Amino acid sequence: MRRSTDVVPIVSKLYCSSSPTLLMIRKRPVVVNGGGFVVTDSSHKVVFVVDGCGKLGTKGELMVNDGEGESILYIHKKGGIVQALTARSKWSGYSVDYQGQNRLVFSLTDSKSCFASNSAIRISIEPKGQSNFSWDFYINGSFVDKAFTIIDRNNRIIAQVEVQEFIGSKDMYQVWVQSGYDQAFVIGIIAVLDNIFGESTSC
Repeated sequence: MRRSTDVVPIVSKLYCSSSPTLLMIRKRPVVVNGGGFVVTDSSHKVVFVVDGCGKLGTKGELMVNDGEGESILYIHKKGGIVQALTARSKWSGYSVDYQGQNRLVFSLTDSKSCFASNSAIRISIEPKGQSNFSWDFYINGSFVDKAFTIIDRNNRIIAQVEVQEFIGSKDMYQVWVQSGYDQAFVIGIIAVLDNIFGESTSC
């Protein structure tokens, strides 16, 4: 059983906290800095900035930067004829080190058809040598309503997204990341969902 003090780094242990962490997500208007969204902590400090098509100029590509503007996670959607013929879309996330080298750290698979079987959005930690399972996390709830959770295969909630009642706008919402879990990874998953559902990172 996982202890509360355990650390689960996926992008980097630098983004894991020993206590639950509240992050606020605010969409950027497409006309300002190319869209995407900004992530702040409880003291309103920018901790992540996500750029999408409007900033990068390419569909199906996303970049997660840290609060200093350094790229830490590059995500892209798999393309090609084979992918176009399948009932599911696959996204791959790569950590970016200080030398600009990319290392595959997760993949996300979503259904492109409401008739596809097992249509839950699932995430796998890469490379596969780290897990004996075909998937490690899944999404439960509605991204459109900003009411969903990221859950591991043991049914533990690792992150929960919701709209604050006093704000009343889905352009700003919050995510609780449980202790020990990689916040950059969670933001990367949210970035992919944002793009899948045609929101701030899409064109």
